[in-house]
Amino acid sequence: MKTAENHRTTPETRERVDLPVSGMTCAACSRAIELALAAAPGVERASVNLATNTATVEYDGARIGVRDLVSAIEDLGYGVPPSEVRSDAEVPAQRRQLAVAVLFTAPVVWLGMMHWAPWLQLALSLPVIFYAGAGFYRAAWKALRHGSANMNSLVSLGTGAAFLYSVYATLRGAHEVYFEAAATIIALILLGRLLEARARGQAGDAIRRLLELAPATARVVRDGKEIEIGAAEVSPSDIVAVRPGERIPCDGKIVDGHSSVDESMLTGESIPVEKDVESAVFAGSINRAGSFRYQATRVGRGTMLERMIELVKQAQGSRAPVARLADVVSGYFTLGVLIAAAITLAAWLFFAPFPQAMVNAVAVLIIACPCALGLATPTAIMVATGRGAARGILFRGGEALEAAHRIDCVVLDKTGTITTGKPEVTMVAPAPGFSESELLGLAASAERHSEHPLGKAVVEAAAARGIGLEEAGDWSAQAGYGVRARVNGREVVVSRPGIQVTVDGRLAGEIEVADTLKPEAAEAVGALRRLGLEVWMLTGDRRQTAERIARSAGIEHVLAEVLPEGKVDAVRKLQAEGKRVAMVGDGINDAPALAQADLGIAMGTGTDIAIEAGGVTLMRNDLNGVAEAIELSRSTMRVIRQNLFWAFGYNTVGIPVAAFGLLSPMLAAAAMALSSVSVVTNSLRLRAR
Repeated sequence: MKTAENHRTTPETRERVDLPVSGMTCAACSRAIELALAAAPGVERASVNLATNTATVEYDGARIGVRDLVSAIEDLGYGVPPSEVRSDAEVPAQRRQLAVAVLFTAPVVWLGMMHWAPWLQLALSLPVIFYAGAGFYRAAWKALRHGSANMNSLVSLGTGAAFLYSVYATLRGAHEVYFEAAATIIALILLGRLLEARARGQAGDAIRRLLELAPATARVVRDGKEIEIGAAEVSPSDIVAVRPGERIPCDGKIVDGHSSVDESMLTGESIPVEKDVESAVFAGSINRAGSFRYQATRVGRGTMLERMIELVKQAQGSRAPVARLADVVSGYFTLGVLIAAAITLAAWLFFAPFPQAMVNAVAVLIIACPCALGLATPTAIMVATGRGAARGILFRGGEALEAAHRIDCVVLDKTGTITTGKPEVTMVAPAPGFSESELLGLAASAERHSEHPLGKAVVEAAAARGIGLEEAGDWSAQAGYGVRARVNGREVVVSRPGIQVTVDGRLAGEIEVADTLKPEAAEAVGALRRLGLEVWMLTGDRRQTAERIARSAGIEHVLAEVLPEGKVDAVRKLQAEGKRVAMVGDGINDAPALAQADLGIAMGTGTDIAIEAGGVTLMRNDLNGVAEAIELSRSTMRVIRQNLFWAFGYNTVGIPVAAFGLLSPMLAAAAMALSSVSVVTNSLRLRAR
């Protein structure tokens, strides 16, 4: 195997894999796996997500393979099951273990309260310890063999100590036994894990809903007949037929027919979109009205839906920078707890008999399990990215989600972001002796063969007003000036920009053509300002024109007459003033500025959006999504801080309370289970935003 010194990773050999991991129970587990993977030769980056039970590894395929990565995980005592096995088998197994634990623990607790029948308590405890709790002991033993410790180590030590002491006391004929404590702790922790698994399942609903959108079959036209095939068998250029009520199986462009299509699952926009010939359609969307045929352009993993799913998976498996604190703490936490438990045991032996000292030490071990710590950040990210996807807001990862909450300045590129990107006639001002319709008719007749956007806008305005056009002779275009033509024997000159029209050398009037504001622009800018953000407009327009558009949108700050290559410098200038800048653009022409900004937000248009351009992509071409993305980020960071406060505070308070003998092991187990469930439940509140 080549060493790092004589081998450099190339784009051709760089690979990425998401591995499902079973057996993780706390932050110490995920941290141990992450460190082991990161230390493997050829691994460039490793991230382990406790909430999704997934290890994401970027590695050099020329130096290490997936089998080696799996072995590194399995050597630590964890499993790497097939994805379909993980979701189907773990929860039923947990239910069976919990059922056995509850069935046998209930009589043990009753007998323990009565101080009756230690031998019967021992017999009833055996299924709980050696079946329901077997997973704890196996995992703890594997961790010990590799010189590490985790939540399983703490639970195993605590319940094992209580059980073994009780067996010893029973053999000696004593009645002061703690079988009920050992059994109850296992039952409560299993209950907590099951509730936690169910809550985590709700947090991962976003991906499951996306996966369910793609239909299994497609109706394609072959030899003039419609035949049904598997959606995976559709090839680019195939003609696909879609009937009312059916889901679209792959991306493409309509060649025949028209309809209205529900694209809410992709864009978050609830109003169906009208589709006609040449309109783009996307896999997973629902055909609501008419029938149509379209030519497939992207199939399988290349569709917009699959790209969305992959982006959401990456985001949910990523780690926000705020999680690093929990990572560092969890690396030392379990060892610290073991030391604290040993000190508790030793200290109490000076004041109380061994049974009491042992009970207090067990309480310390149980209350300190770092489950909530490991779930605090990833569960919130899972829910937030899923919620964002449902609203057509795609975060590239935890870094982008966290960065958005720090933004205090938003720079909006004008064309295509604040405005429609399509020039329209906004004013017709005829000179004396000419009417509006005559002026517009003459100008449109002269411009009818022009390819210039301003000329096309004049022609479209005349058509919209029902003004007929005349044939234009002696037509000529003058670069940077306009067009000249003879209309009905009169020489018509249309000068651009700032359209002026002359007829036989006499000024006939002016026509104003402008890029009009999007309908939601003013509302969206208002939402950004209510969030306390400073809003700037960036444009290449002349300052006078730019300031007029900015005023219409409610924007106070304008960067005008900026050339395309100057956009990056404009963003840098604002950053140099100490501002944390979000740049909002179309994601293609603005890519360098999006990359330079603290957060790049690419506006989608319902077509082939540039997902790579920024940290956030808005699937619908709606400026309101910018405020929604930032507000979602702020809410997510609030929830993460609440989760971390609860997780740290719980352990900070719980350990000394247990050490001073004020908390029984059973209450400690209940509190520990509650802490994990409460963190996940708190994260689930983000779904309602």
